[in-house]
Amino acid sequence: MPIKALFVHGPSPLLRLVVAVLLSLGLITADARFQHIEWLRSTLTLGAYPIQWLASQPTRLLRALDGRLATEADLRERNALLERENLALRGQMQRFLALQAENSRLRDLLGSSFKVSDRVLVAELLEVELDPYRQQVLVDKGSTSGVYVGQPVLDANAVMGQVVVANPFTARVLLITDADHALPVQINRNGLRTIATGTGLVHQLRLPHLPKNADVRVGDLLVTSGMGGVFPSGYPVARIVEVADDPSSPFATVKAEPTARLDRSHEVLLVWTVAAPDQPQGDISGSMQANGRELPAAPEPDESQRQDTRS
Repeated sequence: MPIKALFVHGPSPLLRLVVAVLLSLGLITADARFQHIEWLRSTLTLGAYPIQWLASQPTRLLRALDGRLATEADLRERNALLERENLALRGQMQRFLALQAENSRLRDLLGSSFKVSDRVLVAELLEVELDPYRQQVLVDKGSTSGVYVGQPVLDANAVMGQVVVANPFTARVLLITDADHALPVQINRNGLRTIATGTGLVHQLRLPHLPKNADVRVGDLLVTSGMGGVFPSGYPVARIVEVADDPSSPFATVKAEPTARLDRSHEVLLVWTVAAPDQPQGDISGSMQANGRELPAAPEPDESQRQDTRS
């Protein structure tokens, strides 16, 4: 027997490569088309949650230390500022309540339903996607808290994105600036409806389907139109920052800057506007929850940020 035969074990490297490639393609197809390994991804994510939670603790600790190390003068200044803001907000709240009541009466006269308030849940960011071509974040609330795929996500200023993966204790959020995201919007000034798409840049959206004669101006506020069935109508999205005429395109070049703090927010709001899948409508109440506490229902956006319902 030749000595060379003593060192031949198993299939050739080329055959192993072909089998590995075929197996990879099969798994990719099964995951993309049939979601057969979604349970495996969810299990792995559940196992990685303690590591993600521990990795987020230094940032939370630094924020907590920053608050504890503040001087008495800083605390007094912050307290005075918060009192002034609270007074201003309480004054605006009176107007909001009156407008809500008036809008409800007018919509009742028109025979349409009106949802006075939404339920929201406060969540914190655990992880930010580092891939420059993907705009995604991971939050510390999941399906055990009622989070569902397609759920709208906001910050204190505007729309941030929507949930694309809901695990038991975490959820992955696709931001509105991701290149794969499209959001039905309307111009608050004149009600013109269009689609805002992500560019992969955290400070930029595009409106690719507006004709050159469209009534669009720099500074116009874009709000959700509610046409997609995911985001409720009237929430601010972005402001127009550039309107240009491209001779090589039949459409105008329109760019907008998101009004949400996509690269700076530490907390987000998960919003229920309709009943979540497999959840009765009666379970969705008009309240806010933060760390297990009930808070007053959130007011509707400012009148300047949505169309007057009487028009």
